[in-house]
Amino acid sequence: MENIKKIFKPSLDSREGIITRTSFLGIIANVFIAAAKIVIGLLVSSIAIVTEGANNATDALSSIMTLIGAKLARKHPDEKHPFGYGRIEYLSGLIISGFILFTGIEMMISSVKLIFNPEPMSVSYISIAIIGVTAVIKFCLGLYTVKMGHKADSVSLVAVGTECRNDSFASVITIAASLVFLIFGLSLDAYAGVLISLLIIKAGFDSLKETLGDILGRPGDHDLAVKIYKEIMKTDGILSAADMMLHNYGPEAWSGSVNVEIDHKKTVGELYQVIHSLQLRIMHEYKVTMVFGIYAVDNDGEKIKELRTNVRDFIRQNEHIKSFHAVYIDSADGRIYVDFIVDYALSDWDGVRAQFEAYMKELYPDYRIELTIETEFV
Repeated sequence: MENIKKIFKPSLDSREGIITRTSFLGIIANVFIAAAKIVIGLLVSSIAIVTEGANNATDALSSIMTLIGAKLARKHPDEKHPFGYGRIEYLSGLIISGFILFTGIEMMISSVKLIFNPEPMSVSYISIAIIGVTAVIKFCLGLYTVKMGHKADSVSLVAVGTECRNDSFASVITIAASLVFLIFGLSLDAYAGVLISLLIIKAGFDSLKETLGDILGRPGDHDLAVKIYKEIMKTDGILSAADMMLHNYGPEAWSGSVNVEIDHKKTVGELYQVIHSLQLRIMHEYKVTMVFGIYAVDNDGEKIKELRTNVRDFIRQNEHIKSFHAVYIDSADGRIYVDFIVDYALSDWDGVRAQFEAYMKELYPDYRIELTIETEFV
């Protein structure tokens, strides 16, 4: 009893508590439903019902994998993995997707075989009613699990919840096939099994695609980036910010970098106070370790104002350039620095670079143009 209390000890509001409680609820519900469906399916010789039961058993295994993945992901960082083990959750999501796909393919093979070698079927209204009840339970469980998955930012929970929800749709297909058999004596069981298998395979493929996206690397969390940008822009001494990158090492492990524009008259000592204080605020408030790059800019001189106006005029002629920053004139070295942010639809970066350099050379023939072209990472 004491061990059970320890399992449910984490607060429901904590990420660990949400994953633990939701996963255990899924295990208990799916084991019960799987056993009921498999027994009913064997008794009435229905491949569709047995298929659903096997898929529910897979859901229970998926919930177990979610628990294991979340537990391992909390392992303390070490020399081999200084950013921690948070990405293990993505691997557990990958395994869950494999479970779902394997189950769907196996059930597809069994259903196709049954089409060519049909077996006698015996269905009752009682068995249909039981399947209907389990369908309602699975649908509610699926909605709840997906909701908790989004709340905990757990791809594994979302995958399990989506599969639970799809199971309820599969049950509707099974019930329809069973009613057709009872009313018209026409056995569509094997074809229902094929449809259910397709639903399972699609759910597995969608889950696999989502998990692989996390492993390969997605854009940083947009909402988190907006909050950090706001925190940066309300800091005295910082004129602008751009080029933010957010790197995810698990749902609760973030690091990042951003370039900020500072008045070029600021001393190193003044900059240190501003940046260090900002780093600490972001770390404590948003749990992100942020590194800052600094652009020294002069926004007061007439020459820089004219340069900004000229750059802005060029940008208006190209719909793919979203913004610019880091404008600086180095008169001593004869260089002009500009950074462009472009959208992903722009493929000809070299063409834009050539156009801009030609445009600037007419206005500033004595300067070398240093243009940096980037996309938004968040």
